[in-house]
Amino acid sequence: MFERFTKAARAVVKGAVEHAERGGAAAVTQEHLLLSLLDREDTRAADALRTLCPPDRRASLVADLADARRRAGLSRADTEALADLGIDVGAIVARVEETHGAGALAGDRKDSGRRSGRRPFSREAKTVLEKSLRVALARADREIGDEHILLALTSTGGVVAEVLADHGVTYASVDTAVLPSGHRA
Repeated sequence: MFERFTKAARAVVKGAVEHAERGGAAAVTQEHLLLSLLDREDTRAADALRTLCPPDRRASLVADLADARRRAGLSRADTEALADLGIDVGAIVARVEETHGAGALAGDRKDSGRRSGRRPFSREAKTVLEKSLRVALARADREIGDEHILLALTSTGGVVAEVLADHGVTYASVDTAVLPSGHRA
């Protein structure tokens, strides 16, 4: 599948690995893919992100991702469902962090450095990459571009899609933003 990726899409995957390495994560996640997309310039996905979530709002998006990571990746729906059962996720996070330190529930097992070679991709990150192929095929595109990765991130569900939607980056808005200019209504 990787041979079908454009240069921009390959750069996103490589950047995601670099984000995971810098953060000491044991695996490359959906979040790393998004962070890598946010680093890009002069690509279809970068243009869409610049339009839908301008650079002055990026810090808020990244902060929301970090907050979700603190909650062990629980989405807002998960948190609300647990609250309906009388479980206060905020209180649990505070208690765990009080005992084990800030970010203890982040879910990123820190790489101890014993392992050499490439970091694996999480199941969710693999799903995004596979879905990017399905998105490209559905759009009758021959190659998988970084815009397909962004579209896949918005439609896969979970915390990353939720945070993107909170910042106005949905499948529909990205789809409209990346349409070729001749196809816009």
